[in-house]
Amino acid sequence: MSKVLIVSDSHGSTEVLEGIKSLHGNDMDLMIHCGDSELSEKDAAIVNFHSVKGNCDFYGSFPDDETHMINDVKIFVTHGHLYSVKSTLVNLYYKAKEVQADIVCFGHSHILGAEMIDDVLFINPGSIRLPRGRRERTYGIIELRDQKVLLRFYDYGNGELSDLRQEFSLHKKG
Repeated sequence: MSKVLIVSDSHGSTEVLEGIKSLHGNDMDLMIHCGDSELSEKDAAIVNFHSVKGNCDFYGSFPDDETHMINDVKIFVTHGHLYSVKSTLVNLYYKAKEVQADIVCFGHSHILGAEMIDDVLFINPGSIRLPRGRRERTYGIIELRDQKVLLRFYDYGNGELSDLRQEFSLHKKG
């Protein structure tokens, strides 16, 4: 089993990133930041995160997109602004198909959500600084085991939002 932490849209809040890292960092196989950290890649708060560039990231040289392989699962990470995610997931869906991603992690809208489209799981962890649609400052943790994904969302400072826990099945391509 592998665990992946997913955060997005921290907008300069090093305190929250440091807090999440101290809460979960030692238990994670991978920590992802989906952009708009507004930090340099040298900032201690973001150093342990694999981060992509958001539309508000003017410091550092984060990549626009990243791909990670963990437990034979391909995770594609982007901020979302380059794919117009505030109005549609179609562009991001086509990119996921192009890179053969099993899971797509993105931010930009600050709206927490997860949905399976065909055989691709799309996860937006919301925002740990400026949430929209709910009050909680959210982030996600996924556990990957035997082509199953257990997704948990957390409210920073208040723990798991257990009513939002979901399990998804990934299907091997091929």
